[in-house]
Amino acid sequence: MATSPSPWPQFPCWSHQLGPGTSQGCSPLPGPKEGKTTKGCSSLLGPKEGLSPCHPAACDPVTLSPCHPADLSPSRCYEKGLRWYRSLMPRTLEGQITMEKTPSYFVTKEAPRRIHNMSRDTKLIVVVRNPVTRAISDYTQTLSKNPSIPSFQTLAFKNLSTGLIDTSWSAVRIGIYAKHLDNWLQYFPLSKFLFVSGERLVSDPAGEMGRVQDFLGLQRVVTDKHFYFNETKGFPCLKKPEGGSKPRCLGKSKGRPHPKIDGHVVQRLREFYRPFNMKFYQMTGQDFGWD
Repeated sequence: MATSPSPWPQFPCWSHQLGPGTSQGCSPLPGPKEGKTTKGCSSLLGPKEGLSPCHPAACDPVTLSPCHPADLSPSRCYEKGLRWYRSLMPRTLEGQITMEKTPSYFVTKEAPRRIHNMSRDTKLIVVVRNPVTRAISDYTQTLSKNPSIPSFQTLAFKNLSTGLIDTSWSAVRIGIYAKHLDNWLQYFPLSKFLFVSGERLVSDPAGEMGRVQDFLGLQRVVTDKHFYFNETKGFPCLKKPEGGSKPRCLGKSKGRPHPKIDGHVVQRLREFYRPFNMKFYQMTGQDFGWD
């Protein structure tokens, strides 16, 4: 728990989960919060979801679900205003970052304007992965909750024989990252964003965490010594902390085996996403190596 002042500067920020792990950001709030206590650390910089050790200057105070102030649904949450949103946060000491995550911010049309109206200084962290893999992972999660849903290819295509992709299906639509980023860039400059590679977050968690800490102006406390690779889950886990009973890994919902998808279906999706991926690489100045 971060309960004492720390030497790092304070940045309001936000993030969105698109990758294999839970991403994290900071609440778009301009100053200290009153009347609350810090409850835990962010999943990107702390152990709440088991992804990495807690950074002393980054804390995740509360789960806001199902109400997220920038979301369109339920709109009653946004209508409660900034004062209500701030009331959910813990007291933030000088130099600390209070972090908040919401999975739908990046793909919600109204979110950039609403967050910009709250705080133009908001920093944005977006974890992205290969959109084909992301779509299959999305389907896998839904399938685990509802085994009776149609096959992946039935949902992904309007017409399988012609290869026409159904972009109205959210699992496909979310992966058109360039389109969503274009909406955000109308309100925030590219310098306010950090794009974390979901693939590198698995293969080199310390390296990606180093980029996150640099982006937030934090000292590099989280390093490779904190991680080990769990062969069973296929993800990095935290080494056993001092005084802890066991290592920490991502929950059961992470690392599920994907259903086997026909190779022709996967290839068609790759072809569909390729021009969007190329545009996203150009917009961000990063080649994520998906093509």
